[in-house]
Amino acid sequence: MLDLTQVLTYSAALGIAAAIPGPGMAALVARSVSGGALSGVCLLFGLILGDLTYLSFAVFGLAMIAEHFNALFQLVRWAAALYLCYLAWQFWFANHQAIEVGKPVQKKELLSAAISGLTITLGNPKTIAFYLALLPLVINLETVSLQTWGLMLVPLTILVLLGVGALFIVSAVRIRHLLSSLRAQQRLFRGAAVIMVAAAAAMLIR
Repeated sequence: MLDLTQVLTYSAALGIAAAIPGPGMAALVARSVSGGALSGVCLLFGLILGDLTYLSFAVFGLAMIAEHFNALFQLVRWAAALYLCYLAWQFWFANHQAIEVGKPVQKKELLSAAISGLTITLGNPKTIAFYLALLPLVINLETVSLQTWGLMLVPLTILVLLGVGALFIVSAVRIRHLLSSLRAQQRLFRGAAVIMVAAAAAMLIR
């Protein structure tokens, strides 16, 4: 099991990494502004699922396996970068409409938000760097058992990301009235698009 120092160090490092602006949080804010808190929560669920995927990769040593399948993971990296660019294109040319507070959200939109959150995280170089490069410096992964992963790391990751994500969602919902104009929405979504393109470029450069 992890000691208190490791728990606090991991929680702090993850919280800081999550709070740093990136494609995930940019999409979370944009989705929360346009679709409301429920849409934001669904996208956040996808983001968390993506983080748990990389956490599992790191804990169970799949990062080492990846070294032996370099061609496959290069393909995955390019596919993820292209998907981020596709999302950026959608955000840049989004057809904005006046925000209607209280408007019911369709289940299809909620599912789309969750899938977007997952794919954004899987293609986010910041997330990849944290779990596959920085995490081993914070926690000795060789000592992490299945029990430690399931009873400590997974719940900790979920709680930290929920806390950080909730702050972004609440803030976005509270300023929805300031972004009710089409021009304000356009600036927000295009700003998110720029961040996503930058993330895709960083992924390919690295």
